[in-house]
Amino acid sequence: MSITQGQRLPIANITDANEFQIRFDISSNLTIDFACFGLDSQDKLSDERYMVFFNQPKSPCGGIRLADSSTFSLILSELPASIDKLVFTVAIDGAGTMSQICLSNFQIGDGGQAKATCAFSGSTFQMERAIMLVELYRKDGTWRLNSILQGFNEGLDALVRHFGGEVAEEAPAPAPTPAVSLEKKVAAAAPQLVSLAKKAQISLEKAKVADVRCRVGLILDASGSMNGQYKRGRVQEVVNRLLPMAVQWDDDGALDCWAFGDYPQQLSTITLQNFANFIDTDQGGWRNWELGSRINTEWRVIEKAIDHYQRSGDRTPVFILFISDGGIHDSSRITRLIRDAAKLPIFWQFIGIDGRNYGILEKLDDLSGRVVDNCNFFALDDLHQISEEALYDRMMEEFPGWLKDAKAKGIVA
Repeated sequence: MSITQGQRLPIANITDANEFQIRFDISSNLTIDFACFGLDSQDKLSDERYMVFFNQPKSPCGGIRLADSSTFSLILSELPASIDKLVFTVAIDGAGTMSQICLSNFQIGDGGQAKATCAFSGSTFQMERAIMLVELYRKDGTWRLNSILQGFNEGLDALVRHFGGEVAEEAPAPAPTPAVSLEKKVAAAAPQLVSLAKKAQISLEKAKVADVRCRVGLILDASGSMNGQYKRGRVQEVVNRLLPMAVQWDDDGALDCWAFGDYPQQLSTITLQNFANFIDTDQGGWRNWELGSRINTEWRVIEKAIDHYQRSGDRTPVFILFISDGGIHDSSRITRLIRDAAKLPIFWQFIGIDGRNYGILEKLDDLSGRVVDNCNFFALDDLHQISEEALYDRMMEEFPGWLKDAKAKGIVA
């Protein structure tokens, strides 16, 4: 069986053995460390004994074991209920980046036989020094697999911190290296976005936020009235235009994404590797997203996004772009959520597209009772009516001011 990036499937579809192995074959001259992180329901390493690597080759329960330098042996039934997810990573020890690796793969098998293989190479990555390759996670009482192949710009210590662990001793800081421009970051993996990257860089520099470290989220109205926007490719254009900002601001160059109808669905993380045709392909494409009735219930997706970023527990700023064509449901609940969220490190940029009844979304910018003004709204009759430069400038109208105020009040780091 061949597995592709972003594919999710039950482990039972690959093997029904009680004990099976995950083997990583990385073709390179780099020195590479392998690790497995056993995470709790908050995606944190709450028990550091469940980081299995060369210095700690076995979990306390025996369910995770480093059989050799690049192979993990697993007995999932032995894991305690507190372990909800296993994330398998590789990190470079020393100089180099993941773009240097040749054709490589990871395999899942049992009894000495490979049952599934996922191939990848350095062409997928750029300056990353670590990769979260694959995760196993519990869902509805069963274990499932997600082939992540997500790069991370720092090494093993940064991964440990990312998952909430502690690093006993900091390594000496490396010599500073010249900053890589947004244009160069994008050109290596997605040359079709270079023009957008240039324009985004200029706008962010004008707003004096080009060097900000910030997570980026995208929320997409997928109600029935938006069908025309999806069919004409307008929603995919939103993805294309926002992704360069995520690459500039986020260390992982990743864009979190949700769609909503009556209910929200979190989609795959968007990167330079999977953005092309994302709207038509991710999770079966926009027509097949599991959103319940194709009506607007904005408060559910707002609540979902707030919960997602609250779980990180840090004060890294978050920029969320929220796209809607109007027809707002339950204004009072939306108002309450946005007012309460003003205490959090989240800025909301609402954009109305080809609609008229934007209701409370137009009024949130003047909402009283907030510790800081945490949102902005503007409307467009059509995405094509505004240039990329003008769009980026409008998106930066209030974010820098919010960032300054939120820092002054200790809301963001």
